[in-house]
Amino acid sequence: MTPDDTLQLALDAIEELKGESTRVLDVASLTPITDYMIVCNGRSARHVKRLGENLVQRAKGAGLRPRVEGLAEAEWVLIDLSGVVVHIMQPTARAYYQLEKLWDIDARPPEQQLEQ
Repeated sequence: MTPDDTLQLALDAIEELKGESTRVLDVASLTPITDYMIVCNGRSARHVKRLGENLVQRAKGAGLRPRVEGLAEAEWVLIDLSGVVVHIMQPTARAYYQLEKLWDIDARPPEQQLEQ
């Protein structure tokens, strides 16, 4: 699967169980570890856990080997799909860590950033 195919698989799995406030970050030019990051909310620990389980199940069905952290606690579940890293968080954790601010930066050289 290409990273774009994996991205769509992850977005479909999140949408299927009504993940909230989903944001896709294209970080390919910022880091060699992945092409995309997805950040989304679950309404509760149970919802976060179920979103993570659904994504893992669908990824395995597509032949991927997801690496998963945080599923038992379900405050912040991280799923690495090799090319797409998914963060499924409870709203309080997402507000506290603000991952979008960390990764959503202008990757152009400073001289080009001024040209808007």
